[in-house]
Amino acid sequence: MKWYALLPIALCLHTSTGWAQQTASHVPRIAIAGLAIESSTFSPALTDEEAFHAKYGMAVLSTYPFFSPDSSIRKQAQWFPAIVGHSLPGGAVTREAYESLVRKTLDSLKQHLPYDGLFYDIHGAMSVVGLNDPEGDFITRIRKVVGKKTVISTSMDLHGNVSWRLAECSDLITCYRKAPHEDAMETKKRAVVNLLERLHSGKGKPAYKAWIPVPILLPGEQTSTRIEPGKSLYQEVAPAAAQPGIVDAAIWIGYAWADEPRNHGVVMVTGDDSVKVVSTAERLAKKFWEARSQFDFVAPNGSLEECLQKALHSKKIPFYISDSGDNPTAGGAGDVTWTLTQLLNNPAFKSPNGPSLLYASIPGPALVEKAIAAGVGGHVDGYAGATVDARFAPPAHIVGKVESIVYGDIDAKVEVAIQVGSLHIIVTQKRKPYHKEQDFTKLGLNPRKVNIVVVKIGYLEPELYAMQADWLLALTPGGVDQDLYRLRYHNIDRPMFPFAKQMRDPDLSARLVPSYDDENK
Repeated sequence: MKWYALLPIALCLHTSTGWAQQTASHVPRIAIAGLAIESSTFSPALTDEEAFHAKYGMAVLSTYPFFSPDSSIRKQAQWFPAIVGHSLPGGAVTREAYESLVRKTLDSLKQHLPYDGLFYDIHGAMSVVGLNDPEGDFITRIRKVVGKKTVISTSMDLHGNVSWRLAECSDLITCYRKAPHEDAMETKKRAVVNLLERLHSGKGKPAYKAWIPVPILLPGEQTSTRIEPGKSLYQEVAPAAAQPGIVDAAIWIGYAWADEPRNHGVVMVTGDDSVKVVSTAERLAKKFWEARSQFDFVAPNGSLEECLQKALHSKKIPFYISDSGDNPTAGGAGDVTWTLTQLLNNPAFKSPNGPSLLYASIPGPALVEKAIAAGVGGHVDGYAGATVDARFAPPAHIVGKVESIVYGDIDAKVEVAIQVGSLHIIVTQKRKPYHKEQDFTKLGLNPRKVNIVVVKIGYLEPELYAMQADWLLALTPGGVDQDLYRLRYHNIDRPMFPFAKQMRDPDLSARLVPSYDDENK
C-alpha cells in the first residue's frame, strides 16, 4: 500500500470519543487493572490483601496467555499494567485490604497517563465490609484518574453483578458464556480484542449501551450451561453479539450469596446500531425471564444422609458427592465441619476395610503441624476446621495415620492426607478447593479408584465431572447454602424470583446507559 493511501486514516478525527487526531503510526496506550473475588456476605469469613496474590507492573501480563511476548495482541499496543489480583472466593474483603489495593492501583495508573484504553478485569461479586458495589466504586475512582475519554473494556464472570454505575463507567463490557467457566480466558481475550478493534478502527466508544435488570436470583448450580435452560439461553449470546452493529452481548446470572441491591440477573448489549442494541437486549432478557421456572439443579440432590445412602448402595465407582454449602469456589469459608463430622460418626467408615471415601478438604494448621512432626506412617490426634465458621459444627476431632505430606501449594501451603478407618481426609494449612485430578494424585490418592469422593464444591469442575461414574449434590449448610430460603436477605431488590414465584412480569424494556462523557461533563 502506498503511503498516501493511509492519509485519510491519518487525518481521521473521531468526534464521538473526543480523541486527539489519530495517525496511522499511533500505537494505543492501554492500562490494565482489576480485582477479582466472589465473596459471600452470609459467611463470617473475611478476606485480606494477601489472598489476592496481586501482581504488579509487567508481571501482570503473565496472568494472560494471550499476552505472550510473541503474540499479535501484545504487539498492537503499549501496555501499562497497574495491578491485577485474583483471590479464591471467600468472605467479604476487609475495608483496609480493599482501600490498600485500590490506592496502589490508582497510584500506578497516575504514573503513565494518558491512556487510550483500559482493560478492567474483575469478577463482579466482590463484597467489601461497609461498602456497596465495590466494583462500581473501584471503576468510578479509576475514571477520576484516567479521565472521561479513555475507553474502558470490562471483563467479568457471568456470576458477577452489573450495577448501573459499573455499566455507566464501562464502555465495553462482556462476561463468560459457560458455567463451569471453561471460556474464562477466552472471555478476557475477547474484552481485549474488542478494545483494540475500537481503538485501531477509530470507532472508540460504542454509541449505545442497553442495560436490563432481570429480577432473578439463583445459584450457579441451578443455572449451569451444561443443562437446559441455561444451555440454550447462553447459546443465544454469541450469535447475538456477532450481528453487524453490535459489539458484544452478555447475560449475567448474578451472585446469589451476597445481600446487596445489585445482586440479580442483568442483560447488556453494546453497539452502534440503536435498533439492534435495544431489540437484542430485550429479546435476551425476555428469554431469560421466561426460562426462570425451568432452572433446576445441575445434578440430582438431597440431604447428606440421602446422598451417602445412595452412594453406599451404588456399584458405580467413583461416586461423587458435592458438599455444596461450604463450597470455597463460590465463597464458602471452606472450614465448616458439619459434613466431615457426619462422616467421622458414620459406622460405615469406622473400619479400614469399609468402603473407601476420600474427603477434600478441611483446613487445620495445628493438625498439619502434628502430622509433620509424626511423619508419614505416624499417628496424629487433633482438631481441624471451624475456626472461621463454627455455626454448624465444632472443630472435627481427627485421630488417624498420616498417609502423605505435600509442601508448596500456592493456596494450601501444606497438604496432609490422614486415614481414619476407611476415610482418607485431606487436611490443609490453609483452605483450598480441590477440582483437578492432580490435586489428589500428588498426595498419593486416586480419586478414580475409591468408592466415594466427597468434595467441597457445587457443580463439578470439568476434571472432576469427567472422573465421576455418578454424582449427587448434597444440600449441606454453610455460607453458600444452595437452599436460598434458609438465608436471610434484607437488602436485595424485591420482588425477586424465586422468593416471589407468582410475581408479575417485570419491565424488561432496555434502559440506555449514558456515556460517562455525557453524565460527567
